[in-house]
Amino acid sequence: MISWGWIPNNAGPLTAALLEHLRLALLPVLIGLVVAVPLGWAANRWPLARAILVPVSGLLYTIPSLVLFITLPVVLGTRILNPLNVVVALSLYTVALLVRSVADALAAVPGMVVAAATAMGYKPARRFAQVELPLALPVLVAGLRVATVTNISLVAVGALVGQGGLGYYITDGFIRGFPTSIVVGTVLVVLLALAFDALLVLAGRAATPWVAAGERRRA
Repeated sequence: MISWGWIPNNAGPLTAALLEHLRLALLPVLIGLVVAVPLGWAANRWPLARAILVPVSGLLYTIPSLVLFITLPVVLGTRILNPLNVVVALSLYTVALLVRSVADALAAVPGMVVAAATAMGYKPARRFAQVELPLALPVLVAGLRVATVTNISLVAVGALVGQGGLGYYITDGFIRGFPTSIVVGTVLVVLLALAFDALLVLAGRAATPWVAAGERRRA
């Protein structure tokens, strides 16, 4: 039976856990994006780089999250309860997800557009920043949505090694046989994932107004 009175009585700790959950989930997304963009660019530019980076990133993503959470303290020399383990693990997962997304997004940019920008005197760095990357945003945002929602879900697994924000309430509820804690923790994780997925959709539309304009013209 759900104890509804427990929720307002624990609003402070729940808010703190929610903020911790967001920090552990979103920081790796930012780190992973910064790392994945140049790797994805290299994978798109050179076939050999793609042949190495894309399979390796895909293999990395197959490692179970709990195994990575437990193994990283040995590799990094950190304590098992250090939140850095979760941040590094989720950053690796984000890179693994986004390398292919970035490479595919850049490959989807029409070659004639790239050629036109080159003919207009755009140097490679400027062409990438002002032409290729903006046109690749719709595909890139799709990959970013997957990475963000995945991270928000996986942070809860970190509760098994002493981290995890809202995941604490899920595991603690199972240990104590207290369903209210389980339900509240689970619902908040789901709501966070849905909220940030919607925010990324809106941000993607705001950053690519030409896509919406093209859809309206086709309609």
